[in-house]
Amino acid sequence: MTEDQIVGCILGTAVGDAIGLPYEGLSRRRASRLLGSPDRHRFFFGRGMVSDDTEHTCIVAQALICSDGDIHRFQHSLAWGLRRWLLGIPAGIGVATLRSILRMWIGFSPEHSGVFSAGNGPAMRAAVLGVVLGDSTLRDFVRASSRMTHTDPKAELGAFAVALAAQLAAQKTKVTPECYLDHLESKIRNDDPEFLRLISKVVVSVNAGQTTEAFVDAIGLKTGVSGYIYHSVPVAIHAWLSNQEDCRKAIEAVVRCGGDTDTTGAIVGGIVGAAVGRSGIPEDWLSTLVEWPRTVEWMEKLGKQLATIGTPNSNCRPMRLPIFRQLSRNLFFLVVVLYHGFRRLVPPY
Repeated sequence: MTEDQIVGCILGTAVGDAIGLPYEGLSRRRASRLLGSPDRHRFFFGRGMVSDDTEHTCIVAQALICSDGDIHRFQHSLAWGLRRWLLGIPAGIGVATLRSILRMWIGFSPEHSGVFSAGNGPAMRAAVLGVVLGDSTLRDFVRASSRMTHTDPKAELGAFAVALAAQLAAQKTKVTPECYLDHLESKIRNDDPEFLRLISKVVVSVNAGQTTEAFVDAIGLKTGVSGYIYHSVPVAIHAWLSNQEDCRKAIEAVVRCGGDTDTTGAIVGGIVGAAVGRSGIPEDWLSTLVEWPRTVEWMEKLGKQLATIGTPNSNCRPMRLPIFRQLSRNLFFLVVVLYHGFRRLVPPY
């Protein structure tokens, strides 16, 4: 894949994550009354920040650079990337991910550190795998990334569905719902009929012209999309298939559904970003993303470095971020998160 597609995937993940973050955990009705439309950043005075969804995507990108195509080096690098990330004391870390990283710190190997969970953590960091890797290795790398933190097979299937969507989207041709379902079915036919039935419902809904919000209502998630991977991934796939060439519309559609909006926004942003490239990411969303030390420019450079792996000029030493900078950033991030928490205690309800 080209540099533009990889950069588009990473930056698409970032803006989807940042747009969805202030709405996380809110019902559709409360989100609308409290914050308004998700058409711009609303995290900190019209500015946006990212959460663990984007951070994990960058850690996966760094591990891919280190691996140079070798899955064992990928596992080793990803495990140490997650360990270092935890030292920055990130706010809002998932329980399964926290337990898994702590297990790695006390000596568990990456193959045995995961806990049984079907949360959507593996899916939030999977899109970049689909953009970079080919058919022959994609499932193995997704499995290695997923099982490091989540051992429930459902988590792996959901992550693979996201990676496959990003892989198809990056080919820069519009993907029909039937084409996506056929590709997915050919890869996981013998794994879980329940998941394929859910994606089949997505296909029927998209072909009928149903909005993502209406689809969410139809599958019984009127109060918001949960962090259960069999909820978040089908909804994200629906938003992608309905808005394949419009990053803004795809992210807004999934954030308006409520619930775990930073993760669903990040997943959709990564998939659509792979299709539209850097130029297709809304510039007003990028220019008002106030991240440090993981800036927009830093993420763009990381994507460009990832695009060189396997070439004669490739550098297997990815860009790193000092822990003390991440600590200071996360302290400020926590203060803003606490403000949002207190803000939700007062009207409008």
